[in-house]
Amino acid sequence: MEKQQDIKSNFRKLERNVLILTGLPLPLFAFAYLYTTSRSMEIDLPSFPGIFDALMMGMVVGLLVVQWLQFHRGIKKTRISTASLDEKLKNYEVLTISRFWKLFAIGMMCAAGLLFYENPGYTIAYAVTLIYVSLGKPTPDRIAKLLRLKGDEKDLVYTINQRE
Repeated sequence: MEKQQDIKSNFRKLERNVLILTGLPLPLFAFAYLYTTSRSMEIDLPSFPGIFDALMMGMVVGLLVVQWLQFHRGIKKTRISTASLDEKLKNYEVLTISRFWKLFAIGMMCAAGLLFYENPGYTIAYAVTLIYVSLGKPTPDRIAKLLRLKGDEKDLVYTINQRE
């Protein structure tokens, strides 16, 4: 029973942190998007060389690829290991937080890139980021599927959503 409570507690913390990392770039990107699409407000923004636009867009695309590769490689290592369920869940938590920090950075770079360069590529990159966020949000079902849990381990993970 205590193990179940620890799993629930850790999952709730993970879920809270993921939601915070997901929600913070959203208003900034919304502001940048509204600023670039409607000219009802003028802000005196500094002008940066175009090379920085290309570099930032390259970093955004690169981080999108890196976050996917690192997460899935880490999950594969965790899945094939002989570690206990607690260790597997801890590894999942570390991989997920790392992934969402990268998605947070991507969201912030997309907001800044759109604001300063008005490049629509940042809007597309942010849409892809939101897809990764929605597909990567931790749920008991995703945890069980990614780690390919069976039997009692799977049942224990599914108890996360059960009310007491």
